[in-house]
Amino acid sequence: MGPEAHAVILSATVTSVVGAAGALGLSRVARERPSGAAFGAPVVLVAAVAAGVAVASRSMLIGEDDYRTLVFVLLAGAPMAVVVGLVLARRVLRLEREAARERAERESALEVEQSRRETVRWLSHDLRTPLAGIRALAESLADGAVADPPAAHARIVHEVDRLDVMVDDIAELSRLHGPQPTSRAGRCALDDLVSDAVATVAPLAAAADVDVIAGDLAGVTVEVDPRAVTRAVTNVLRNALQHTPAGGRVIVTTQVRGGQVLVDVSDGCGGIATGDLERVFEPGWRGDESRHDRGMGLGLTIAREVARSHGGDAVATNRGDGTGCTVTLSLPAHRLTRS
Repeated sequence: MGPEAHAVILSATVTSVVGAAGALGLSRVARERPSGAAFGAPVVLVAAVAAGVAVASRSMLIGEDDYRTLVFVLLAGAPMAVVVGLVLARRVLRLEREAARERAERESALEVEQSRRETVRWLSHDLRTPLAGIRALAESLADGAVADPPAAHARIVHEVDRLDVMVDDIAELSRLHGPQPTSRAGRCALDDLVSDAVATVAPLAAAADVDVIAGDLAGVTVEVDPRAVTRAVTNVLRNALQHTPAGGRVIVTTQVRGGQVLVDVSDGCGGIATGDLERVFEPGWRGDESRHDRGMGLGLTIAREVARSHGGDAVATNRGDGTGCTVTLSLPAHRLTRS
C-alpha cells in the first residue's frame, strides 16, 4: 500500500472518529439544549475535516512550511463555522421559544375551557336550587295547597334575594376579571370600612347567634376603592359567619405590619385542612358539601380579587389553638397613610 493510500485511509479514520465523537456529544447536548447542538454542528464538521486533512498531510511527509500553511487554511474555516453555528442556534432558539409559547397557549386554553365548563356546571346547580324552591312554592300557592301563605310569600322573597346576591357576585367577579377593572380609589379610614361591613352582617350574625366583634383597629387611612374593599371585608365576614357554630364569635381586627395594612377576620370553624387553605379562594369550592344552600362559593374569590386589584392579596391560615382559621386581606404600603 502506497503512502497516498495510507494517508487517505488515515484521514478517513480520523475524520470519522472525530465526527462520531462530536455527534455523540451533540446528541447529548440536544436533549437539554437543541440550540447548543445547532451551534456545535458546523464546528464539529469543520473540526472533523480539519483533523483528517491535517493527519493525512503529516503522514504524507510534506514540508513543515507547507504543513503550517495547510493547517492555517483549515483553521481559517473555524470562524465561519462559528458564524454558521450562531445563525443556526439563533434560529433553533427562536423555534424553541415559539413552540414553547404555542404549548403554553394550548395548555392555557385547555385550562380556561375546563374551568369554564366547571364554572357553568356549578353555576347551573346553584342557580337552579333557589329557582326550584320558588317554582314549588309558587305552584303550591296557585293550587291553594299552602297552609301558611304569608310564610310562603316570605320564603319566595328570601329565595329571590339569594338569587339577586348570586347574580351580583357573578357580575362583580366578571368585572374584577376584566382586562381593566374600573376603580374609584380615594383616601378613606379603613376602620370605617370595617365598621360598615360589620353593620352589614349584623342581622345575619343575630340570626345565626354568632357574635361579630371588632377588635383592635389600627386607625389608618388607605387609598382604595371604598365600595370594593367594604364588599371584600363583608364577604369574608359572611364566610366566617357561615362556618362558625351558634354561640361562637367572629373577630375582625386591623393592623400595620411589614409595611402593609392587614384586615384579619378570625372565625370558629374548627380549622381547615392544610391542603385546602389555598382552595378556599377558588370559585365555587366548598369544603363542606352540606353548605351548598349558603351561596355560590364566590365570596372569598371576590375578596382576593379585590385585594389583588389594589396590589395586595388574601390568605387563609389556621389559628394556633385549632379552634378556627383567619382570613387576612392585605393592602400595600404605598397606599397607606396614618390617620
